[in-house]
Amino acid sequence: MRWLVLVGLAACEPGAGGDTVDGADHEHDPIGTTDTATDTGTATTTTTTTTTTTTIGEVDLTPLAVPPASAAANDRVATHDICADCHQNASSAQAMRDDAGRPVAPVELWQSSMMANSTRDPVWRAQVSAEVAATPSARTAIEAKCLRCHAPLASADAELQGQAAPGMDLLAAGGERSDLLRDGVSCTACHQIEDQDLGTDAGFSGGYTIAGQQRIYGPYQAPFSNPMVMHSGFTPTPASHVRDGGLCATCHVLEGHAVAADGAPTGGAVLEQAPWLEWAASPTLSGTQCQACHLPQTDEDGAPIDTRIARNPMGMDFPPIGDRSPYGRHLLVGGNTLGPRLFSTFRSLLNPPAPDEAFAATLDAARDQLATRTASLVLDDARVQGGHLLLDATVANLAGHKLPTGIPVRRIWLGLVVTDGSGAEVVRLGGTDAEGRLVGADGAVLPSELAGGPVVGHLDRVTEDDVQVWEGVLADGDGRPTWLLMRAEGWAKDDRLLPSGFDPRSAEGARVLPVGTSGDADFGPGADTVHVDLDLTGASGPFDVRATVWFQPLSARWAAELEASGTPEALALGAMVRSVGNAPEVVATASATVP
Repeated sequence: MRWLVLVGLAACEPGAGGDTVDGADHEHDPIGTTDTATDTGTATTTTTTTTTTTTIGEVDLTPLAVPPASAAANDRVATHDICADCHQNASSAQAMRDDAGRPVAPVELWQSSMMANSTRDPVWRAQVSAEVAATPSARTAIEAKCLRCHAPLASADAELQGQAAPGMDLLAAGGERSDLLRDGVSCTACHQIEDQDLGTDAGFSGGYTIAGQQRIYGPYQAPFSNPMVMHSGFTPTPASHVRDGGLCATCHVLEGHAVAADGAPTGGAVLEQAPWLEWAASPTLSGTQCQACHLPQTDEDGAPIDTRIARNPMGMDFPPIGDRSPYGRHLLVGGNTLGPRLFSTFRSLLNPPAPDEAFAATLDAARDQLATRTASLVLDDARVQGGHLLLDATVANLAGHKLPTGIPVRRIWLGLVVTDGSGAEVVRLGGTDAEGRLVGADGAVLPSELAGGPVVGHLDRVTEDDVQVWEGVLADGDGRPTWLLMRAEGWAKDDRLLPSGFDPRSAEGARVLPVGTSGDADFGPGADTVHVDLDLTGASGPFDVRATVWFQPLSARWAAELEASGTPEALALGAMVRSVGNAPEVVATASATVP
């Protein structure tokens, strides 16, 4: 196994299980018996139980507490409540329903998304706390940069009034600005972004422009505007740019500028996340914008949606409004399956706006997307030669950007289970313990999963001692891996799968090139092939091979580094994640039988 350099932190293994939540024993299960996934690549239903506890063991969870949402509105922006009066489903109205009568109103689908809960997200809260703890003198700048995209209503409103950018202290405060901040990435933020600098450097990193003139941009011509103007003060305005991925890029292309421990800029920078650039570097994908996948225009059965886009505040249909098509479902789903479980389980602490059934639907949608539209896996040339099982495993990226993409807390890896002619397991690669940490053949947690441990380099060939993990690992100015965004100036490793058609010679492609894959001739646009060589000496066939591509929305290594920061928020997050489990999700499976 190849290793990259050590991180300059003391090794720290997260605490063992045994704590209880609502009397439930969370002692860790043996490897291979986690309750959310099995080694065969078959996901099972996760059951979450809402808890009112404020501690787990001796860990205080209240540093992550967020007050409930409250409505707020002024003549510039408003929380989602003002939109819900007409853009939420009602039993007496047919508006915002698909052909099967299922509700598809924007507010109801949005409310359980990570966008709606962007300031309540405990992972984000813990990361911000770790960044501030590492560079306390830069607190104001760090919080302002993070809230620019996680709380656009409050950030834009402050900018429009010439006031200082909001800080994290507003999250638990009272008043209009705090209510706006807690509403996350909300309706009157995205739908008021002007067609200005979209898809350019000036528009990236929170460079959106909100004029605050109460123009609500939508894709439809000739909207029936009087009721909306009279009821909310906002004017529906036709604009095609709301279907342009450049609008999403204002926050989903984010460049971080590194600072030293004393807060002084180092002059270094890194594209912390760049899904839009990854997409733009792939001309074959140019006909599909971000919204096509994340706000799909078809229903659950794949049929186009044709429906009225609003009803009146009394819960009845507006007679003057006809059906509109195409109509985008505001699912805003990616691969985050941890967030919905945390929000449901710790509802009384995080106070999300959506009911449990909405989070369950979002969780199901995320798992469906992971399992059907994210990647494919093919096993080729499987054979036994000289007592070794040899095969090629090719993982193809079906997404329109790197896999995984965005902030590099996510990862995927290749898992293999080989059984002999008697059905006994002889080799397992990529197994995890109950905390979602990768383990070796002996069941011990790999050193690369621990804070301060080594980082696994990109592997073209794996043996029974290896695991190929596709991930992004940031590097500081000296090239050492770092898990602090504000120290990052490049990549120690970035072998995330490239999208199909990726052109490294394009202007966008040159900015998001892979790192650490130059010696792998099989790593290229759209796919990577891993050559597997397993020693089966002494075992008798025929051998059954079960392969799985696993996805983890919060890398166990990132979680360990975050918890090692020691902030109250990070310690609380660690306890919460262990209580709900951090088992990986199934992305793709394949099998083969070798005589």
